[in-house]
Amino acid sequence: MDGERLPGTPTDEGARIVTHVDMDCFYAACERLREPALDGDPIVVGMGFEPGETIGAVATASYEARDYGVDSAMAISEALERLPRKIDAVDDPDLDVDEAGFYRPVDMSYYESVSAEVKAILQERADVVREVSIDEAYLDVSDEIAWDEAEEWGTRLKSDIEDAVGVAASVGVAPTMSAAKVASDHDKPDGLVVVEPGGVRDFFAPLDVEAVHGVGPVTARELRDCGIETAGDLAGADPDEIAPFGERGREIRAFARGDDDRPVTPVGRPKSLSRESAFTEATADTDAKRERVATLAAAVADRADREDALYQTIGIKVVTPPLDVNTRARSLPGPVADPDLVGDVALSLLAEFHDAEVRKLGVRVSNLAFAAGEQSDLDGWESGTDDRADGRSDGGTESMNGSESMDATESTDRMDDGPNTDERGSGAGTNQGQRTLGEFDADG
Repeated sequence: MDGERLPGTPTDEGARIVTHVDMDCFYAACERLREPALDGDPIVVGMGFEPGETIGAVATASYEARDYGVDSAMAISEALERLPRKIDAVDDPDLDVDEAGFYRPVDMSYYESVSAEVKAILQERADVVREVSIDEAYLDVSDEIAWDEAEEWGTRLKSDIEDAVGVAASVGVAPTMSAAKVASDHDKPDGLVVVEPGGVRDFFAPLDVEAVHGVGPVTARELRDCGIETAGDLAGADPDEIAPFGERGREIRAFARGDDDRPVTPVGRPKSLSRESAFTEATADTDAKRERVATLAAAVADRADREDALYQTIGIKVVTPPLDVNTRARSLPGPVADPDLVGDVALSLLAEFHDAEVRKLGVRVSNLAFAAGEQSDLDGWESGTDDRADGRSDGGTESMNGSESMDATESTDRMDDGPNTDERGSGAGTNQGQRTLGEFDADG
């Protein structure tokens, strides 16, 4: 191969070789690694399942648990109805122990330690690695292998991860990032799918349109309303058909056609930091809303402190029934690091929604700065510019019905993120770094 070629540029065969590695049901896999006796049993990782607790959510569910209808982001109460805890089934004659599962609390420090072992292997295999979350990453291996070696290389990578770390990975290899992502998900669990140059469009053609990277449930529904049912339909659509979807429509059509020239680049610094939290049911209780916003503001400020980030804009998101997203933001004269100010501004912005029933609340800081000594002096500052946006969208998190509850969601928007994978609408933002307080391991 040409040693002078820059990483991320086409190989001699005419296309980059991009790999997407996705750890299968990662948190559940980590729990099995710690407790090998759980192998083969249904495992649910989440919060709120202990006696006396009433609110919580599933972070991830093993494939055995999914057979019972348990899935990521589901309210823990619903999960327990579908799959009781074994410890409870032992003492309850009305429950069948054989139809129960094991529940474990989220242990992020442990999962991060296992993830670090996996990422170390990935860093050894490629010069260009983009870590997009605790359990997935893109690699550009154009300099390391040729296309006729891709399947053997992927098999060896999967084997090395399982042998060295003890967890399974699904791997997709393709000439583009968007196709590699879909390929890794195509044959889960423990899958390996190689899509060679020139084969992306054929690979996509029979898939449901929602399989295309960047197409979420709302966009998929709107595309189906236009008669676009499959990825093949999207690839073959006349540009006029998708004109109502704007730039996003052009992008997803290009992905379905195999056109995606984005290079694999390491993740940069955050553009914004946010936390969100949903109520079990919509509430107009002023004290409850203020308490929730104050808690989220403190959490966001703490995250900014840990990231050594200053922020110039403070905003809130208010989701009212059924799924109306309202955002408000206030810009400061310059970047600061002031937890009390985050809380004060967020609560001030919330006042507009004093009487509104609310399903979900969020707090965000943005326009971040990281250079030392950049903090502004805000003495005498009283108010800034309010930025407003209203829309109908899930704003970058999964929509939930009224019986479900989700604890706080932590989102990190990165400077060099790939395409926006959230739903269209003024409430939607980039979702590539998004995880929850329980770190929802939703991809499985």
